Amino acid sequence: MKTLCTTRRPLMALLAATALTTALAGCAPVVLGGVAVGGMMAVDRRTTGTQVEDERIELQAVNRIHGQYADRVHVNITSYNRQVLLTGEASTAEQVQAIEKMVRGLEGVHSVVNELAALPASSLVTRSGDTFITGKVRASLVDAKDLTAGAFKVVTERNVVYLMGRVTQREAQRASDIARGVNGVSKVVRVFEYLTEDELVRLSTPRPAPVTTDKAPSSRNEP
Repeated sequence: MKTLCTTRRPLMALLAATALTTALAGCAPVVLGGVAVGGMMAVDRRTTGTQVEDERIELQAVNRIHGQYADRVHVNITSYNRQVLLTGEASTAEQVQAIEKMVRGLEGVHSVVNELAALPASSLVTRSGDTFITGKVRASLVDAKDLTAGAFKVVTERNVVYLMGRVTQREAQRASDIARGVNGVSKVVRVFEYLTEDELVRLSTPRPAPVTTDKAPSSRNEP
């Protein structure tokens, strides 16, 4: 997820968020200007190429929105399997629609889920609370032994938790129940791409390495 922010976070809050993400995701986020580039979980059901494409979509969306609105909006852009989730706040309903149209026009975007609100930008206290909730939901997913935590992306905005990923109906229900049980969560919104159980088995089965039977050409002449 990449974020277009209206203000800078205090240093201690940034360090706390970094430490939390490092513990849960296996690597620390990198902060470039006002854009937060989150760490990746160890397991991801997208192809490597799709993960790179999602990163490109997020970065291009941030650049395009910043070019139009600078720091006048607070928008989070999260792309998963080329489906883009927009959360945060814009000043007017017209801005909300304009931002959605801007993101839909990006190359590679398959769909947009627009959860932007026409409200004043949320406070640092609210955003810090959202970051804390996201961390607690991720930790709870890790603790659930019947789920693959890395298959989920978690985004929190004004105490509403958004869950993304390529999951089965069973996994979606289980993850939703877990998120609802986290203190401070007011609502859970599913933004999933659904798999059948058979598709999940095929996706989870390692492919055998190709067998090479060709011998290296000989360097000497055969009689």
